[in-house]
Amino acid sequence: MPTSRESFLGRVRQAVAAGNRAGTAAEVRPRGSVGYQSAGPDPVARFHDELLAAGGQPHLVPDVTAATAGVLELVRAQPGRRVLLGRGTFLDTLDLAASLRALGMEFFAADNPDPVAPREAFFGADVGISGVHALVAETGSIVVRAQPDEPRSLSLLPPVHIAVAARDQLVPDLFDLFGPSLLDRPGALPSCLALITGPSKTGDIELRLVTGVHGPGEVHVVLVTGGLQAASPVVP
Repeated sequence: MPTSRESFLGRVRQAVAAGNRAGTAAEVRPRGSVGYQSAGPDPVARFHDELLAAGGQPHLVPDVTAATAGVLELVRAQPGRRVLLGRGTFLDTLDLAASLRALGMEFFAADNPDPVAPREAFFGADVGISGVHALVAETGSIVVRAQPDEPRSLSLLPPVHIAVAARDQLVPDLFDLFGPSLLDRPGALPSCLALITGPSKTGDIELRLVTGVHGPGEVHVVLVTGGLQAASPVVP
């Protein structure tokens, strides 16, 4: 009778002989609507409710000007106001750097090329402000992709994470995230694609749920549901 080791190696040999080799993959059959949940008639409302249920805090605003004011209000409400500021096509339209500077708030740009300063700035930040790659209405999730102007630490190290998004970045279902509208483009897949659903949580110790252990204890999403005109800097 063959040993367990011999049986295992025999199955490996059979798989290799059948064509299961490194670098190859079986064809993925079309799944149709199997597993697709959608988001109902109102994806914005669904995202709002799911994020709340996950412990996050949604902020629906009508336009970019209101988004800028909302982000600044959230920053001012924190005990510490050292801000780590990301970059992005939509986030840049808020011109938060000018507004933070006008209000005399300390901030550090996440894409700063200084090889020494970022470590202290990243670990000492009280608030991280980032854009998003997408939002998923079905689960209330934020999707962020690692890139030079928005590294992973931007949404991981500060105890408070504020994500800013436009309505057209909201997809109904997780399946939509990997559709042609978002990821089916050359160079679209980053080194890391993270899905964030509410604040960091762990229940490892005595099954007691604790937030903010492995990441931010507060997660805010400022979602612009209407006009996308550029904002004017907020002055004192």
